[in-house]
Amino acid sequence: MSEDPVIELRGASKRFRSGSGGVHTAVRDLTMTVARGEFVAVVGPTGCGKSTTLSLVSGLEPPSDGEALVAGRPVDGIPDGIGYMFQNDAVLPWRSVLDNVAAGPRYRGEAKAAAREKARDWVARVGLGGFESYYPHQLSGGMRKRVALAQTLVNEPSILLMDEPFSALDVQTRALMQDELLRLWSGSNAAVIFVTHDLEEAIALADRVLVMTAGPATVKASFDVPLARPRDVEEIRLTAEFLEIYREIWESLKEEVEETRARGAGRVA
Repeated sequence: MSEDPVIELRGASKRFRSGSGGVHTAVRDLTMTVARGEFVAVVGPTGCGKSTTLSLVSGLEPPSDGEALVAGRPVDGIPDGIGYMFQNDAVLPWRSVLDNVAAGPRYRGEAKAAAREKARDWVARVGLGGFESYYPHQLSGGMRKRVALAQTLVNEPSILLMDEPFSALDVQTRALMQDELLRLWSGSNAAVIFVTHDLEEAIALADRVLVMTAGPATVKASFDVPLARPRDVEEIRLTAEFLEIYREIWESLKEEVEETRARGAGRVA
């Protein structure tokens, strides 16, 4: 892992016009860095602005104040080398597995044969060899997520942004996809920001966990995860080291979750 940050947010804030005509501040004075090859998980209360953080890094939204930088340059549009995996997969229902995965290289100008060959390799890497000609409606939810992961990684991104990509999966499939992600990311030197509501998932995957405050979000605390790699996410959850880290981070996160709940109860009252 390189010490030089490839992602930087410097005092970044983001405000949106609300439906009532007012102004909603999603994130405020947000400062964070992610190094090349570093896997950072972001946790925080529901609605605090975690996804907005990804939007600032990806260039989908400009900061209202402060700066967003990728590879030392201000973000102005979508930077080169960004891979973005959303909670809802973006597979195209009228395309086969192979053609879904080949779409990215084709959009980037690769010849059809070269794009399909690269896609075939990634389909095999995510464990879908033999399913190249299947269509999304013929696949399980976990298999669709594998297609989405191949779609993202086939372009060999230097930055991987993931917004709760496995949250809709059942527990067993989710664990398999977490292991698959770690296997495919290992050695890529890609910087990862992984947004999740699941603290166990964050610790099992990441080198570092950032806890966000109740909205408008800023970084409350950063916790290193000194668990050895490679990791088996199911086995590592059972270790004393994992439980110790979990308790430490949860003490910080719990305060923000309770604050969000209290605000909600106040509005209802």
